[in-house]
Amino acid sequence: MDRRTKVELYEQIRREYEHGVGTIKGVARKFKVHRRVVREAIASAVPGERKVGARDRPRLGGAVEFIDGILEADRKAPRKQRHTAHRIWVRLGKEMPEIQVGESTVRRYVRQKKRELGLAGGETFVPQSYGWGVEGQVDWFEAWAELGGGQQKVFLFCMRSMASGGSCRVPPDSEQWISKRWSGQNEQVWTWIC
Repeated sequence: MDRRTKVELYEQIRREYEHGVGTIKGVARKFKVHRRVVREAIASAVPGERKVGARDRPRLGGAVEFIDGILEADRKAPRKQRHTAHRIWVRLGKEMPEIQVGESTVRRYVRQKKRELGLAGGETFVPQSYGWGVEGQVDWFEAWAELGGGQQKVFLFCMRSMASGGSCRVPPDSEQWISKRWSGQNEQVWTWIC
């Protein structure tokens, strides 16, 4: 089960426990999971990382020092001159022909080791943080509404605060909106909407 599916399952279990069946045994039966999983979901909304046991590398064992030496030398080399996993595998075949190891095994080990040494490019993201009352998303649109027993076209103004995520929808023809809109006091408009 992939991580996203497990998080969604934990969310469903927590919701069912709080607002539905209300017992660990009942929730376990409904979702066909072990009671231990239900207890874990109740304890924390975020599933724990899967424990992976360390395995021996009988084939790669003799080449680990050779590969580590190459990667250590790569730390000093310019980025474009660093060894790729394929190039390390080729060198391994030429310089140590007694060690028969698959390219995918070397690739996996090199990827792991480059992360440990800080040679691999990590994930890049820009954290988004907004000041209160500083930024917002605004949209105008038209919609059909049931007013006075009939369908009528109305024009709406929607604003969403970037900091809180709170939103407000206002019909622009309302007296309160028009008076504040034309008063030129932007702070009052923001205060009134949020």
